[in-house]
Amino acid sequence: MSGIGDREKAFENKFAHDQELRFKAEARRNKLLGLWAGGLLGKADVDAYAKEVIAADFEEAGDEDVMRKLRADLAAGGVAVSDEEIRAKMQEFLAAAVEQIQGD
Repeated sequence: MSGIGDREKAFENKFAHDQELRFKAEARRNKLLGLWAGGLLGKADVDAYAKEVIAADFEEAGDEDVMRKLRADLAAGGVAVSDEEIRAKMQEFLAAAVEQIQGD
């Protein structure tokens, strides 16, 4: 019976670890998105803007809160970027973030 309990505990630990890695990867992806968009917008402090993008992700579950922020900020800044391009950058930067985290 203890074997089942041990297996269950190991599964719970793996799930928690995977969730932590996912959170870190998404936060790093959002930082990379912020740096990219901040550069397009000509922000003087792209690091501060990247922090705004990271914070935007806490508004609701999923990526739509980040999409809304980027779409609105880029439009207000007169930068023409399509939703498809933003989503492609999200995927590109998520892959880069995962690689960076695995390298840590």
